[in-house]
Amino acid sequence: MNEVQLTVEGRLGRIVLDRPKALNALTLEMVTAIDAQLQQWATDPQVQFVSIEGAGERGLCAGGDVVAVRRAVVDGEAGQEFFAAEYAMNARLASYPKPTIVFQDGFVLGGGVGVSAHCAVRLATERTKVAMPETIIGFFPDVGAMHLLARAPGEIGTHLALTGQMINGADAVFAGLSDAVIDSSLWPGLLRDMRDGSGASYSPLPVDSELAAQQGWIDECYAGDDAAVIVERLSTSNEPEAREAAELIRQRSPYSVCVTLAALRRARAMETVDEVLAQDLRIAAVVSHHPDFAEGVRAQLVDKDRSPRWTHGSVADVPASEVEAAFAG
Repeated sequence: MNEVQLTVEGRLGRIVLDRPKALNALTLEMVTAIDAQLQQWATDPQVQFVSIEGAGERGLCAGGDVVAVRRAVVDGEAGQEFFAAEYAMNARLASYPKPTIVFQDGFVLGGGVGVSAHCAVRLATERTKVAMPETIIGFFPDVGAMHLLARAPGEIGTHLALTGQMINGADAVFAGLSDAVIDSSLWPGLLRDMRDGSGASYSPLPVDSELAAQQGWIDECYAGDDAAVIVERLSTSNEPEAREAAELIRQRSPYSVCVTLAALRRARAMETVDEVLAQDLRIAAVVSHHPDFAEGVRAQLVDKDRSPRWTHGSVADVPASEVEAAFAG
């Protein structure tokens, strides 16, 4: 297929997401092809390394094809085939028997985190922009990302999950979504070294994380399991960044914010990525059929009017029973 290039070059199995006009957003056919190829390469003696990158100049991947999922749900279908295939690919990457090296250059959003953050070596660049923005479309940070976000320092992961805030490479390293920041010009040389079988050595750039400097107010404001209390703390904080975070959360689906917080707290008690992905699959089956998902995708990606009409007026209006029901799928 021409949406993802799967080639063997010397000792390197190379995966290039190739939908640059769509910022390499993942389709069902792409994730199915990638997963099948990973299975084949796992036992191929010629392949010593696997690399993942995105075509074009804008970034690795803008996420999954949620527009197609929405279309299926609106048409009365289950619409879960994409999630099942995507999460299977995520799980395979997390436990892959050979070194996986990913180039997190440019935008790495949603499913782009799933196809990269579980890899063995995750290389951000001076151009990296990472986010899990799902709450703005009435969904939740899936693709096993909560396994990583739940283990980020303090409440950094909670902040990123609820607000969908975009961060740079230095912040991604601090949050545990990347391993290092390199100059983007080094990637061709790394590919050459992997082709030759000599490894993927690199010189990381120094990192200075703004998130690290803000951890004090983040840890204070995001403590606990009550989304309404969190928003209130953010709103009344003396820190302008905290008040900005409160405004970001207010723009998002109240239902999604509450489900995300509950899922993230549950993920803290889960030891493996597979456990989190199993939870993701259960939640996705429920949340993708909630009215906020169809409305959020419409507002952000279909009509693009950026004016969603959420089911609930605020996180305080979301019944606890409705949140619990998301985990019973």
